[in-house]
Amino acid sequence: MKIICVGRNYSEHIDELKKEKPEAPVIFLKPDTALLKNNAPFYYPSFSEEVHYEAEIIVKISKEGKNIAPEFSHKYFEEVGIGIDFTARDLQRKLQEKGLPWEISKSFNGSAAISHFMHKSTFTDIQNIHFSLYQNQLLKQSGNTSNMIFSFNEIISYISKFILLKPGDIIFSGTPSGVGPVKIGDVLTCFIEQQEMLRCEIK
Repeated sequence: MKIICVGRNYSEHIDELKKEKPEAPVIFLKPDTALLKNNAPFYYPSFSEEVHYEAEIIVKISKEGKNIAPEFSHKYFEEVGIGIDFTARDLQRKLQEKGLPWEISKSFNGSAAISHFMHKSTFTDIQNIHFSLYQNQLLKQSGNTSNMIFSFNEIISYISKFILLKPGDIIFSGTPSGVGPVKIGDVLTCFIEQQEMLRCEIK
């Protein structure tokens, strides 16, 4: 099982990070040890003083595929959920400034919190799903998949050019604006539409 993440997929988030809009999906990986399930708490790592939340719609791959054409990508996933891509922003910044890979700032233990999944038929249009993140009951992120730069189909097609997709693989599709730091004692709550999907306490 792989966790494949897309960066810079919402224009407003790109603006808040002061980055350039990508010409193709920006892809990075998290190991399976990053997975945080069943509303388990997130333990603040000792190597960072600036961990940020990033709420994202996630999809689970349902069958094996490579070199998938965009028009067929919808056949390779059946389930949708929401996740939090925890990022050690200070560590990421230091590594980027030196031109070094910043994988460890994204791939550390417990850095990929995920909700349970819903069948995609639950939604009239998966490219028009509203989702949100609350920090201590205060709305911090509000996004809609209609604002993705690269659609789910485009993301799956692009990834499959380089990486064989297998059942159970999870794709994080990018975060909207509003990312910010967490502190010990915070409670993060994520919604898809009006349904609470994920709750995570920072310890």
